[in-house]
Amino acid sequence: MSTVSWPEALAGTPAVVVIEQALRRDRLGHSLLLHGDDPDTLVLVAHAIADRLLNEAAGARHFPPDRHPDCFALRPAGKMRQISAEATRELIGRIQVSPTVGRRKVAIIHEADRMNASAANIFLKTLEEPPGQTTILLLTSRPYALLPTIRSRCLHFRFAASAAPLAHPDLPGWKADYQAWLARLTEGVADRQAVAGQIFALYGLVVRFNGILAGATAEVWKSQQEKLPAELPEDEQVAIETGIANGIRQKLFGEIERATLAFARPRLAASDGVIRRALAAAVAELERCAGLLRLNLNESAALEQFFLVSLRVWSKRAG
Repeated sequence: MSTVSWPEALAGTPAVVVIEQALRRDRLGHSLLLHGDDPDTLVLVAHAIADRLLNEAAGARHFPPDRHPDCFALRPAGKMRQISAEATRELIGRIQVSPTVGRRKVAIIHEADRMNASAANIFLKTLEEPPGQTTILLLTSRPYALLPTIRSRCLHFRFAASAAPLAHPDLPGWKADYQAWLARLTEGVADRQAVAGQIFALYGLVVRFNGILAGATAEVWKSQQEKLPAELPEDEQVAIETGIANGIRQKLFGEIERATLAFARPRLAASDGVIRRALAAAVAELERCAGLLRLNLNESAALEQFFLVSLRVWSKRAG
């Protein structure tokens, strides 16, 4: 029987209800595309589905999904975090054989959008003719980066983030200093010395941001390492650690957006048109820089670009 619970925030949601009903009726599709903004949430959902598929027999020995002999995982590997054609062929070979301990098999494709072109085309053939009694779960935060032909052969389920917000002891102070920096900009920069001070403060915020990112990544990676299979190849471990860093920096950019909105909200209530225009420009630039992070732009360069734009738009005075 299943022992893996759905993420608490998702229990009873329409997507979970539909999946539970399909499992009870033994009519779950052979290929599911699980997508959302938080990779950790998608992994929790995939494990809940896999646990219900693989540990369905009452009284049988229970295996956690990530340790089950009939549950196979495919992850990006290396610093470039790509899923190669070779790794894809290896997975396909493993799911072609009969189950070891039950009557089903599950394949979990982590960050499926990281498949290179060859891997995607090889995998497409498996989706067109899936092995019997096999369920394939594709996880991604970028579903439209997948081939349209892959997307069209999967049932789609979107899941909102259920993971706890990023907690780091230095983050509240960083956000307070960032908002104080914005306040000084909106008050007006009167002379060159003041401009230099704002620029020095800008780079100080960048350096501190990198420290928070490094500390949070190290903490999460340490806890994740304890859960990884001992036989996981080193290149896949590197890819997982890089993925953790990428996820945390996206969360940090989300924290910047929330801090920016919190700063601007009371000023917007006063119908300040200058603040309204500055907020729109800053959020647009932040979203652009966050998008560049997904293309492997260095976080320091992205944050520096955002702050330089912020320096200009928040200092702009009404003519």
